[in-house]
Formats: sequence, structure tokens, C-alpha cells
Amino acid sequence: MKIITWNINSIRLRSSLIYKLLEVENPDILCLQECKSPGENMPFDIFKSLGYKFSACWGQKSYNGVAFISKIPLTSIQTKDFLQCGEARHISSVINGVTIHNFYFPAGGDIPDINLNNKFHFKLEYIKEVEKYFNFKKPIKSVLVGDLNIAPEIDDVWDHKKLLNVVSHTPIEVNQLKRLHESGPWVDVFRKHNPHGKFFSWWSYRSKDWKLSNRGRRLDHIWVSADIKNSLDSYILECARGWDKPSDHVPVVAELKI
Repeated sequence: MKIITWNINSIRLRSSLIYKLLEVENPDILCLQECKSPGENMPFDIFKSLGYKFSACWGQKSYNGVAFISKIPLTSIQTKDFLQCGEARHISSVINGVTIHNFYFPAGGDIPDINLNNKFHFKLEYIKEVEKYFNFKKPIKSVLVGDLNIAPEIDDVWDHKKLLNVVSHTPIEVNQLKRLHESGPWVDVFRKHNPHGKFFSWWSYRSKDWKLSNRGRRLDHIWVSADIKNSLDSYILECARGWDKPSDHVPVVAELKI
């Protein structure tokens, strides 16, 4: 099973890029985050000509939003409103017997202090709630994907020391994500296949030449439960950052042996 996760940063604005990705990579299922659209306005029909006849989403106008685009029938589709915040940040479905959880974690604002920044506090509480969920309901034959908005390892950021006090790489976030990772326990498929070296899935729009400066972070992840840890490959499609009117995130791909 070939799975791709991508923070698309507006499904309607970048539907042509999704079409291009599906043509080039031909995944079984594409998991999207930050769709920024009500569900009824998501342009799923245009992908049917490529064989992607199945879709599901939890949409929200202008913000958040998660979706599946699949060649394989989607069953047991569910959404879970962690923290009862009313934000469209999670959707799950069973595909060929595998449960896929698609998440868009809160970004957390700019100030890494829960007393000064409610968004940062909300981010940490959201991840704690997801951890509690998987501690209670241990994942079996499951995949967790999405924009988790945390770069957990030293080589997941362009400069570890400079980003220690920057939201997405602070020790408190990294430790919280580690606890979530252990709640599975989950296996980071990308790092399983690429254990060494700096790899990123996000580059800021603020950089005039993202490729030259290469000040990126690996914020997007594909994890699998230990019982399906066998995988064939995983890679980041960095070239998508150079496509016309791109998302600031790029697709992350995993080929699972299921």
C-alpha cells in the first residue's frame, strides 16, 4: 500500500498540484491537511478520472480541514474532536483492514510559553489528548499520518541550537510528541528508511530562495503500529516545493508491506 501525506494549504487553490501528484506518484491513498474548505466545496470529482473514486473529509471554512482521496474503498469513516474544540483536525478510515488516522496538529503560535501564548498551550493539550486516546485504545494494524507541526529530531531542522526556542522544535514539544510516539508504540517509517541526515518537509514562504537557504523542518510524518512495521520505502518529495504556486509543505511518501 502506497500512502502519501501532504499539508496542501488549500485544496481548492492547489487542486491542480494534487492532480499532478496523483499522476506522478500513483498512491493508493492521499491524506491531506489544511484543506481550508467546507467539505461540500472540496473538488474531489476532478480526481475520479485518475481512478480516485473514493473520498472523505472533515472540512472547515478557511481553516484546518483533513481529507482522504483514495483508489480503495473507505470504510468506518470517523472524525474525533479532540478537546471538543470544534476544529477539523482528525479523520480516520479503515482501508483494506488498516486503520489510517489523518491529523493536522495545531501550529502553536510564535511564543513557546504556555503562560503567554494560548495557542502554544492548546497545542500541547491537544497532543496530550491524542496520547491519552492511543494509550487507552492501543493501535492495531494502524497508520498515523499528517502535519504534526513538530520536528522531533536534531536532523529534522536546519539548525538544532538556533531552533531550540522556536515553536515546533522546543524540548517541551519534542518530549510531548515522544510520549505520543511511545503510546503506540509507533514506528517512524521515514526515519526507519532514512536514519541519518537532514531531511525537511516544510520551508517558509518568507524565504526568497527556499532551496538555496534550505532552512527547513520535518513537520510531516507517517507512523505505523508495530504489527505492520514492515515497509518497502519512504521518501520526501522535495521537488513539489518548487512547483507553481506551491504549498509550503511537500508530500511524504511511504510504501507499506501489508
